Amino acid sequence: MTEAASAAGSRPTVALVHGAFADSSGWNDVVGQLQAAGIAVQAISNPLRGIAADTAYVASAIRQIPGPVLAVGHSYGGAIITNAAPQAGNVVGLVYVAAFAPDEGEALSDIEAGSTDSVLNTALLQLQYPAGQGTETAVELAIDPAKFHQAFAADLPENTAAVMAATQRPVAAAAFAEPNGTPGWKNLPSWAVVATGDKAAGSDVVRAMAKRAGAAITEVEGSHVIMISQPRAVTDVIRQAIDRLTH
Repeated sequence: MTEAASAAGSRPTVALVHGAFADSSGWNDVVGQLQAAGIAVQAISNPLRGIAADTAYVASAIRQIPGPVLAVGHSYGGAIITNAAPQAGNVVGLVYVAAFAPDEGEALSDIEAGSTDSVLNTALLQLQYPAGQGTETAVELAIDPAKFHQAFAADLPENTAAVMAATQRPVAAAAFAEPNGTPGWKNLPSWAVVATGDKAAGSDVVRAMAKRAGAAITEVEGSHVIMISQPRAVTDVIRQAIDRLTH
């Protein structure tokens, strides 16, 4: 048992952090299964405006959860929990779900450039959002709805993917160019779910980052949104992490 978990005298609360082009509803089935098992869980909204801004927000939200926290991140949310864990102070473990686990100084765009499995860059649309005073704008990215199913959620029904495409949340392009900070995985136990059919983040780079982080890896057949298509497999890994942290 970690010192933080021991001091709290209870098992950690699970904090779920979603990634780009998504929102917290992607965790709904995982939340339901954790609650059914009597495990405290909270899904945190990720602003999707950039590494530093999103890290500050998520770290603040985690810090306000009483007791120890097991931080779980999907996709871009993995980068955010990586950065937020050292800042929050009460994170005792990390779970990466088809997620980025960057090292200090790395940019996600550079990591993605090394993937032969990812097709995401060919599916993105550039949009604009207000970024300052007056008429100043910046670029944000969305997935072309016509390519969403194949690139992001290939193992879900087409009509389900169409709804997800219509309700997706764009991410600031700066989030992929901004350097990452001190990684929490260097000092915390980590687990990773690698989706073998991940064409968004890319199974190859997700697997490589998980290995580098020393994470306990579980490979599951499915798409990038493995927590939606295979929620039981993801929940099982989270429960394994909790068991390891509390025994």
